[in-house]
Amino acid sequence: MTTQLEAGPETCTVIGGVDTHKNTHYAAAIDDHGRLLGHREFAANDGGYRALLTWMHSHGTVALIGVESTGSFGATLTRFLTAAGVDVVEVNRPNRLARRMDGKSDRLDAEQIARAVHGQTSTATPKAKSGVIEVIRTLRVTRASAVKARTSTFNTLWGIIIGAPSPLRDELIVLSKRTLVNRCLRLRPATTDLLSLLEDSDRLLMAGVKTALQDLALRWKALDEEIKILNHQLQALVQASAPDLVQLPGVGIEVAGQLLVTAGDNTGRIRSEAAFAKLCGVAPQPASSGRTSGRHRLNLDPPLIVADHPMT
Repeated sequence: MTTQLEAGPETCTVIGGVDTHKNTHYAAAIDDHGRLLGHREFAANDGGYRALLTWMHSHGTVALIGVESTGSFGATLTRFLTAAGVDVVEVNRPNRLARRMDGKSDRLDAEQIARAVHGQTSTATPKAKSGVIEVIRTLRVTRASAVKARTSTFNTLWGIIIGAPSPLRDELIVLSKRTLVNRCLRLRPATTDLLSLLEDSDRLLMAGVKTALQDLALRWKALDEEIKILNHQLQALVQASAPDLVQLPGVGIEVAGQLLVTAGDNTGRIRSEAAFAKLCGVAPQPASSGRTSGRHRLNLDPPLIVADHPMT
């Protein structure tokens, strides 16, 4: 259902708002005086994006469109609108006071997004997510997942070794990590048919433990190789994207990669050093009260200040 006020498309300036979801997006349009022009639901696919933009243009000249979740459900729509020459504003959080007073629905959320853009309470330009920095980001996310899985795999392997039968435990527990993994790869269970050992509990336990350790070692080795490949790809991309940055003292591939991802492909959206400091979590903020004055703290952003995993 669409609600529309009388407004001349030839002279009306349109400001849009889009509440994004996995399968559908809900759009609202207001004019430059804040009057609601209409609202409608669209499919979250190429056809839906084209229909949404056509619908916006049917009300007049589109000035700005606010999009929620430009880094997730709204990422593809943001790329489409940007490619079509539309100025997009990132809106991360609806107006909480309006939500408490007016309730919540997709239509209301879309309208509040449009009003946040109209009132300039949301002014951030979304990341382009269409260039080499987006590739670096996706590889970093993949690598972080692989590193986490590798750590979990080794912890599981170590836990099994701690409770393993004494002869095997005593042999393995003194080895370094990589030596231990390589030794577990060479373990040979008495048989792969564990059911055949049901009558011999000692041999069954030893065979079962060796089977588990061998499987975990294979998994760890595969993840380790995956991480090495990702490291090589990230190093090449980061050095090609910011050769001067990686030459700075204390700035390696990990730190440089995080800085590039934080800035994004379209660095022009960061309008000053102060804005970048705030984005990085190192901008001073007043922290005074009635009894203290002149105090400041940092608007910390732990994911950037502390790198999630070192390059290995």
